[in-house]
Order: sequence, then C-alpha cells, then structure tokens
Amino acid sequence: MIKRLYSISFILAIIASSVEAQTLTLDSCRALAIANNKELRISGEKINVARYQHEVAKTNYLPKLYAEGGYLHNQREASILNRDQKSALESMGTKAGATVQEVATALATKFPDLAPMISSLGSTYIPTLVSGLNGAGSSLVDAFRTDTRNVYTGALTLVQPVFMGGKIRAYDRITNYAEQLASQQHETGMQEVIMNVDQAYWQVISLINKEKLAESYLKLLNALDHDIQQMIANGFATKADGLSVRVKVNEAEMTLTKVEDGLSLSKMLLCQICGINLDLPIHLADEEIDNLSVNPLKAQFEMKTAYDNRPELKSLELATKIYDEKVNIARADYLPQVSFVGNYLVSNPSIYNGFEKKFKGMWSVGVTLKVPIWNWGEGINKVRQAKAEANITRYQLSDAREKIELQVNQSAYKVNEALKRYAMAKKNMEKAEENLRYANVGFKEGVIPASNVLEAHTAWVQALSEKIDSEVDIKLTDICLQKALGTLK
Repeated sequence: MIKRLYSISFILAIIASSVEAQTLTLDSCRALAIANNKELRISGEKINVARYQHEVAKTNYLPKLYAEGGYLHNQREASILNRDQKSALESMGTKAGATVQEVATALATKFPDLAPMISSLGSTYIPTLVSGLNGAGSSLVDAFRTDTRNVYTGALTLVQPVFMGGKIRAYDRITNYAEQLASQQHETGMQEVIMNVDQAYWQVISLINKEKLAESYLKLLNALDHDIQQMIANGFATKADGLSVRVKVNEAEMTLTKVEDGLSLSKMLLCQICGINLDLPIHLADEEIDNLSVNPLKAQFEMKTAYDNRPELKSLELATKIYDEKVNIARADYLPQVSFVGNYLVSNPSIYNGFEKKFKGMWSVGVTLKVPIWNWGEGINKVRQAKAEANITRYQLSDAREKIELQVNQSAYKVNEALKRYAMAKKNMEKAEENLRYANVGFKEGVIPASNVLEAHTAWVQALSEKIDSEVDIKLTDICLQKALGTLK
C-alpha cells in the first residue's frame, strides 16, 4: 500500500511539473483527464458505495443485539382485587365483631347466670377484635396494590439467524457482484475518457501540422508572387498570371486563418477534457514531429480477447448473476425461517417479588420458526417475475456479444483501410513533391507557365494534407480497435 502511494505521488509530481512547463504528453493528458473527470469521480464513489453495501451484507451472518427502553404513565393502576374483595377485606373485622356479638347475645340468653360476664367480655374484647381485623384487612388490600401508574421497562435482545431460506447468502453474493459491476462501469467510463482525450490530442496534432503546411504553402505562394511580379516587370509574364497567384495567396491566407481558429478551439477542448484552464497556453510533446510513427502491421485480433476484456460484457454477465440471485431471494421469502433469540427483560415495578418498586429482570432463550402456509400464489408469481428479469439480462448479454463482434470487425476494417490510405498518401506525396520540384525548375527556366506551378503547389498541399490525415487516422482507428477489444488501458 505504501509503495502504491509513493508511485501515485511520483506520477502526480511528474504531471504537475509537465503542466507547469506547459508541455503535455499523451500519457499526461490521459492522467489529467482521469484525475479531473467528474463522471469518473462519481463512478469511483459508486464503487465505495457498493463496497460498503457488501460489508453491510456480511453482517447479516452475525448475531444482532438490540437494546430497548420505555416509560409509560397510566391513568389508573392495575388491580388484582375487585371492589367487592377490597370492601370485604377492609370490613372483615366489623363483620367478625357482629358475628361474635350475635354469639354472645345467644349465650347470654341461654345462660342468664353468665350474662354479666359475657357482656363484660364482649365490651372489652370485641372492639379490639374489630379494630385488629379491619386493620389486617386494610393492610392486605394495600399489599395487593400494583402501583402501575408509572412503569419503566427495558429489554436486551439477541437474534441469531439460523436459516432464512438462503436470503442472507444470496444478498451477500448480490452485493459482491454489485461491487464488481461498479468497478466495470468505472472501467468503461475510464476508457471513454481515454478515447476522448486521444481524439482531442491527435486532432490538435493534426491541426498543428496543417498550420505548418498552410504557413509553408503561403510562404511558397508569396515567393512565387514575388517572382511573378519581377517577370511581369521584365515582360516574361502577364498580369493575368499575377492575378491568379494573388488569388491563391488570398485563399492560402484564409485557409491559414481557419486552421489557426480551429487549432485554438481544439486546444480549448483538450484543456477542458484534461481539467486545465482554457486560457492556459499548452504545448504538446508531439507537435515537433513531422512524421507520426504508424503501425505497419494490419489489425489482427481474436474475438475471445474482446469477450474476455470488454467491461460492458463483464457488466452484463454480473447483472445476469445478480438477477439469478434475486430469484433466490424471491424464493427465500416463502421458505421456513429459523432464528435463535435471547432476551433479558427488566421492569419497574417488577413482578418477581410482588409488585416491587425496583428494577428487576430475567433472561430467556428460545427459537423462532416462521413457516408461510398460504399466500394465494404470491410467492410463485414473484419467483416467475424474477426469472423473467434474469432472462432479459441474458438476452441483453447475447445481443451485446453480437454487437461487439460487429464493432470489432468494423474497427479492424477501418484500421486496415487507414493503413492502405496511408500507403497511398505516401506515394502521392512522393509524386507531388517530385512534380512540384519539376514545376519550380521549369518555371524558373521559363518553360512552364505559372498556372502549372500553381497546380503543382495545390497538388502538393493536398497530398501532404492527406498524408497528415492518414497518419492521424491510423492513430484514431487503432484506439477505436483497442477500445472495441477492451484492451485500452
């Protein structure tokens, strides 16, 4: 990891120094564009999102611990005894005293001799008995109070999934595929950026060479105009010849102006793609190269290379796997689900030693089983829906493979065509240079008219322009072929 950071820092330092020197190579332009492209930054963050989702999915294998707490204020407290029971307990001394009094009265009636003694005992002990029993009854009623008007509860719950119908495993695989899919999409975007950079870069190089060509052509025409004017003054050429050359000079100046404007706009486009200030003057490393290096070999490829490397195909393959796992998830919702559950519950008032105003609790463990029984075909239809979506991605993958095969063949054909055009342009350039040399020599010797010299100049400019276009076209078609094969890195 440290070595990788050092290498990245070294690369950034090289890029920074090249920017300060205002000289950019193709590789530094690519690096700047990749570093500053907003879409690539977004896709990079999407990779992070997918990675975190995968990490979240892994946690579903592990037990979850939950803590809950609550407070509840009730208008009335819960009562174990009803009103009649409370009234009976609170007045049991009065009832008992009345009963004892009745018994004493009956004994006094039956035994008159004992009446004074019974009356004395009743007046002494019956009030005490009534008072004691009533007090005991009230105490008993108070003991049965729950005092649940203010209730505090707490719970600590542990849930460990045992079997969830395969949903956890499927979700883990889906997030893994989604992470890979985000990486492939990032790779696709990176290849698009590289291709845009290369096209803009070589467009600038092409216009720079055409600017040189236009300047060289204008210089030749100015020299020819100077010679024509001297020949007109000496009577060896007509004014019509001079006017023809002047027209060509004006056309060459207009062409140079157009090329300069196009070059300025192309450099601005390259700066925009690379994330550089549009007003910053830049110099490209290949500007001074008169003949661009081209690959003399014809395009050779194997379709297996494209099938193995194209990020679009890899993305569709991953999407197919994701939808296959979605079938498993849809099926898992209608399979039995087993979980291990452990709890620790605490409350105040507690109910483990009467209704005490203390926090007390207990633990419990168990197993939960959820078995779907009847859902009116919902599960079957959801599974069929997921299978249909998976089939769509398979058809899309098959269609993409066919289109990519066609794209690769078209790109290879364009590369071969560009190589042929380059070979023809080189031959035409040699002939045009030879023709221009003969025309200039003949014109100076006075055996060739000015119109023939102008035609030779025009042919030379056209041949050189075609040669420049063919060289740049080889570069661009080779890039397109690499992108079609998925080897553009």
